[in-house]
Amino acid sequence: MGTTVFERHLPSAAVIERSLQSTVPEAFWLDDVTRTAYPTLRGEIRADLAIVGGGYAGLWTAIRAKERDPQRSVVVLEANRVGWAASGRNGGFCEASLTHGEENGENRWPEEMPELARLGLENLDGIEQTVARYGMDVDWERTGQLAVAVEPHQIAWMEGDDFLDETAVRAEIHSPTYLAGSWDRRGCAMVHPAKLAFELARVATELGVRIFERTRVTRLHGSGRQTLMAERGSVLADHVALATNVFPSLLRRNRLMTVPVYDYALMTEPLTAEQREAIGWEHRQGLADSANQFHYYRLSADDRILFGGYDAVYHFGGKVRPEYEERPESFRRLASHFFTTFPQLEGLRFTHRWAGAIDSCSRFCAFFGTARGGRVAYATGFTGLGVGASRFAADVMLDRLAGIETERTTLRMVRERPIPFPPEPAASIGVNLVRAAMDRADHYEGRRGPFLKTLDALGMGFDS
Repeated sequence: MGTTVFERHLPSAAVIERSLQSTVPEAFWLDDVTRTAYPTLRGEIRADLAIVGGGYAGLWTAIRAKERDPQRSVVVLEANRVGWAASGRNGGFCEASLTHGEENGENRWPEEMPELARLGLENLDGIEQTVARYGMDVDWERTGQLAVAVEPHQIAWMEGDDFLDETAVRAEIHSPTYLAGSWDRRGCAMVHPAKLAFELARVATELGVRIFERTRVTRLHGSGRQTLMAERGSVLADHVALATNVFPSLLRRNRLMTVPVYDYALMTEPLTAEQREAIGWEHRQGLADSANQFHYYRLSADDRILFGGYDAVYHFGGKVRPEYEERPESFRRLASHFFTTFPQLEGLRFTHRWAGAIDSCSRFCAFFGTARGGRVAYATGFTGLGVGASRFAADVMLDRLAGIETERTTLRMVRERPIPFPPEPAASIGVNLVRAAMDRADHYEGRRGPFLKTLDALGMGFDS
């Protein structure tokens, strides 16, 4: 078995431990803003559209619904606080891709990829236009994303119109690990995740949407109009959109369609002018290396570096629990890989460490559907790419609830459902076998073994 660059060039244990000494166990984005509080639902209310989930998908659905019909009464029901889960914890990569990358889409819907690529860029443009139209303070930067090769076998994966050889990629960002790169200049924007969630909530309320926090919907029932039951109240709604992301669906049919996979991240203190000069990065692109177990990293508005990814941890039983967010070995591994990537930043400290659960499905991008005679729509399974795709998902759900056929709803990608995960203990065994196989591939020049090839043939293969 070979070694990776992160094993060949290890920083000292002292550098790693010192960098983590003063971290706080909080998502930096949520710690960086002041949030608005919304009331808890009490009593019975009526709505044309009730949305379950106060993250990106739910809030985009509320906004797009009011933009289509300002007279429609819309409520959003959030079990905790607006944007507290994945929407406030992610890396802030707002990508155009609706299919978790071109290769994943080409492997599944090759005949639709030109249309999916066009719709994805239009969706990203639509987000940018919405940010401008409503004056949303979200630290929006349309800087694109640079994929980098850090092993020789990855160089071939970088070839294309935006290929950067070793000299060119190191001129962009000064890392001794970079061997080549591919820069998608328009297909990704950087955004402050929590600000985006809170600004979407602000815009929604200004359009007339009612948002209720700490209102956990426990039951959905009815053959015509749907009744949503919460602890202290209920909503009678003509239509319902389910945007519950990684949390258990109110529809039994979707309970095995996603699993929660924990992702980990670190945030540095702000870089000094000298430290910024030492790493370059003048164009402020989002960065991602190209292994199966990959890192994503970017600059914040105040020149901190977010560094996340690599470990993707599934816990037996598929639960979402606060105790899963504290995993010292993952944070130490991220710190080690950070200083391998940027050895010139030795002495820099991390201020925040956190984790969050990703709603992973077997096709690695969102899927959609309806229930209860078309009165209930859902979108879930974003697998880490929901920042941009959640707006597209909102439009799909609204199209479906309206009973109209659009270029979105006729897509095979939209009409098909992924293969469900098996129940426990098979789910835990399977997910951990995939992780081990992906790790082996990274140590064998990217060569996928029999297990991963079998999953590819079954339509469950993953390319990061």
